[in-house]
Amino acid sequence: MQAVSPTAPRGPQLARPGRPAVVARTLAELAGPTRGVVELPVRLMWHADRTFDLADPDQLLWMYENVLRETTRAEDLRHLINGRTLRRVWRRLNLPRGVRQAWESRHRGLRTA
Repeated sequence: MQAVSPTAPRGPQLARPGRPAVVARTLAELAGPTRGVVELPVRLMWHADRTFDLADPDQLLWMYENVLRETTRAEDLRHLINGRTLRRVWRRLNLPRGVRQAWESRHRGLRTA
């Protein structure tokens, strides 16, 4: 068995097996809506009811969790996630470990948000 060095480079953090987490280059580029009702595309949520009222804190969290976990496109992040809102709700999001690590590696300020 070959030993693995703790400093050995790791592969990409995964949103799920076989799917790398997609992370925005900057939080400032995330210009998604902050109010109203948002309908996610089927590629991000297969459920029949894909609408989220952003005024409802639980729905906002659920939408952000789905987008961050399921997206394969940076464009989805820019259009659906708001950078300030993401920072505000970051600690309350239920995300896969790989997604959280990927975002916190790129945006260190989220670790203390």
